[in-house]
Amino acid sequence: MRRVLTACVVLLVSIAAAGGAEKIDLATKDGVAKVNGEWRYANVKIIEVPGRNPDGSANTTYSIEPRAQAPDFDDSKWEVIDPTTLPAARSTGQVCFCWYRIRITAPPEWKGKKVALYTTVDDYGEVWVDGKLPFQVGQLNGNLVRGHNVPNRVELPDVQPGKTWSIAIFGINGPISAVPPNWIFLTNTYLEVSDVK
Repeated sequence: MRRVLTACVVLLVSIAAAGGAEKIDLATKDGVAKVNGEWRYANVKIIEVPGRNPDGSANTTYSIEPRAQAPDFDDSKWEVIDPTTLPAARSTGQVCFCWYRIRITAPPEWKGKKVALYTTVDDYGEVWVDGKLPFQVGQLNGNLVRGHNVPNRVELPDVQPGKTWSIAIFGINGPISAVPPNWIFLTNTYLEVSDVK
């Protein structure tokens, strides 16, 4: 009986601790307003560019346009999208790519807090924060493609009131070799604000 009571107390304390985190849904107008944000969207084109073969000789290879990961990238002419439409189908379908961008600003109550961004790109996503896509060999989580429709989680650095982050989410329709018959969707996109432990 004592073990059962101890287990119940531990469970209740764990639930209470987890419940201390604030969730800000970036797929709602209220959530986006809380961080003074605005979602912008653009399709991505695959373009031919000059390249080099392994032996150094010239060739033609491929890149993407726009390359919109930089924090100072000018997205002012991009489509502004209502946050409630984030889960809507976008891009051109089949083998396609897109960018979702938002700048978020920390409100005063975030002083001394930890903030993580969660998002799920259907089918794959890469999350750039302030022009950085940090990664390590063998990395299984965070801002890189983790698998088909697997959530990304990225901690925002240097949290302090008034700090603004540039978030650029690169969406990829996949699996690429199967030439998917659908489009790109952005779901479960929110911030989790919690105490630093």
